[in-house]
Amino acid sequence: MEGSAENLVCEHCHHTEADQILELLGTDLSKGLDRFEVEHRRQRFGPNVLTERRGRSRLVQFLLQFHQPLVYLLLAAALAAGLLHEIVDAAVIVGVVFVNAVIGYIQEAKALRAIHALSRGLPSSCTVLRAGKRESVPAADLVPGDLVLLQSGDKVPADLRLLQTRDLRVDESALTGEAVPASKGTGTLPRETTLGDRTNMAFSSTLVTYGTGLGVVVATGDATEIGRISDLIASADVLETPLTRRIARFSRLLMVVVLGLAALTFVAGLLRGQSVTDMLMASIALAVGAIPEGLPAAVTIILAIGVARMARRRAIIRRLPAVETLGSTTVICTDKTGTVTQNQMTVRRLAADGATYHATGSGYAPEGLLLSDDSPVDLARAPGLREVLVCGALCSDADLAEEGDRWIVRGDPTEGALLSVAAKAGLRRDDLQAALPRIDAIPFESQLQFMATLHDDRAAGARRVYVKGALESLLARCEVQAALGGAAPLEADALRATAESMASEGLRVLAFARKDLPGSKHVLEHADVESGLTFLGLQGMMDPPRDEAAPAVAACQKAGIQVKMITGDHAATAAAIAAQVGILRDASSETCVLTGTDLQAMSDQELIECVDAVDVFARVSPEHKLRLVE
Repeated sequence: MEGSAENLVCEHCHHTEADQILELLGTDLSKGLDRFEVEHRRQRFGPNVLTERRGRSRLVQFLLQFHQPLVYLLLAAALAAGLLHEIVDAAVIVGVVFVNAVIGYIQEAKALRAIHALSRGLPSSCTVLRAGKRESVPAADLVPGDLVLLQSGDKVPADLRLLQTRDLRVDESALTGEAVPASKGTGTLPRETTLGDRTNMAFSSTLVTYGTGLGVVVATGDATEIGRISDLIASADVLETPLTRRIARFSRLLMVVVLGLAALTFVAGLLRGQSVTDMLMASIALAVGAIPEGLPAAVTIILAIGVARMARRRAIIRRLPAVETLGSTTVICTDKTGTVTQNQMTVRRLAADGATYHATGSGYAPEGLLLSDDSPVDLARAPGLREVLVCGALCSDADLAEEGDRWIVRGDPTEGALLSVAAKAGLRRDDLQAALPRIDAIPFESQLQFMATLHDDRAAGARRVYVKGALESLLARCEVQAALGGAAPLEADALRATAESMASEGLRVLAFARKDLPGSKHVLEHADVESGLTFLGLQGMMDPPRDEAAPAVAACQKAGIQVKMITGDHAATAAAIAAQVGILRDASSETCVLTGTDLQAMSDQELIECVDAVDVFARVSPEHKLRLVE
């Protein structure tokens, strides 16, 4: 174990064989670590928590508010006024400087509290295998080499190399920007695989949405990917804003002019026969009078108003002068998921009975219409569409619920979108389940790429199977496709073309099928869905743009500001969203989108030459984002 665990950071684990990792970490797959070894490693590696970045003390933070050239000049003026016995002037100047410092300190303290919330992102407990026994332990007690068991609803407690998975899907949107949960496996990946494509890894603070898994801890605390992001935030340089640079330049110029005039006045007075004492006092009075003590107060009040307005728009401004940079902005770099988009999957297009339909509304709220040629659809006249919606609602393990003024999904966001679009057509899942209660199910398996459920069709005295999954997986199992009045020969090429058309719009496409079985069937087996299915149709979904995104982008571009999208999501999805909101200027260009892999292959000079022309950067890691901004 000595010297090995430190090297097993996430950038290496994805392309290292699982057996080799277990050997290097000294972990027994059947028993895990023994308690003595756990204690030894805990002392060596420390707790599995993000290090609290020791910042400046409150006193130092407050004193730094005075660290400005103009403030130094004002304090010198206050001192000079005091020497001249101008107590009122001195008190006013000191009061202005003090109020300016208090406002800046309060704003910076508020912003720091919001940023420090990242350190509270780790889960509180997890299930591990130690000394051959399964037990629940605090996540802070994990050490490299621990075996962690994952199941739906768990928050991943550390960075794990996955050893066993069963239909494991993990929501990594907070880390990669991909709205759809990532399917996980155990296979070894190429070394150059980017963060978002490391399917054999589970990263700290991401959420398990489906399935189960077993992984070995390869990084804890600050060594995790979320820890590296925290470190990048803490180490970010504090840059001067255009305003602070101008004020500093003005302060230096003012100091030279004032001292020059004071010196000139002093010399002129002496040449005219005035006493040294009188001219010294006159020169000091001139210097005090020439300094604009109201300028810092005016600037601070204006900046504070700007910060307050941004706070009402839910934007954190860490330092008061930073709000001024909004007026000097030439490029805005934006994330995609949850920023440009809603981070809620929504069905946009459907295909059934040879026709296509459009679904309005966005997010999980069941508010919207199903349209055909801009006219609302009557499900009584579109039985094929109704069957596709019923299949999507019943062949699902998610729940859609209203909490307060918002709708949330418990389970897979994809299945939540299926429930929502069915509800828009008046098909509530509870009613459907009452009419067609579930008897059995075949859970989604990544190898087979489908899920199937068995239902009791009491009205027909039979059993009905609903299946959803990848198009190619279902086409191989279908013999006919649903058509008005019955069934028709399967037109696989036409279905593929429809699916490709949806995918070109950035939609994630799911296929749906059904099969009727004898009424005596109680257990659903894989053999039941190997063949003989009737293809029902397709549903295409996406994480839609926010309503306000396109107008905001247009306003920025009208003001001469370039908008760049930098996301961890896939290139096709990112390009489709960017085109919809107006970020992507030329979709036909071969270099309209660059990926993290492309960036790794570029030198700094090559990146500088092309970055201005590229609007979308996809599948990038946090380090890539920092490099682009710099």
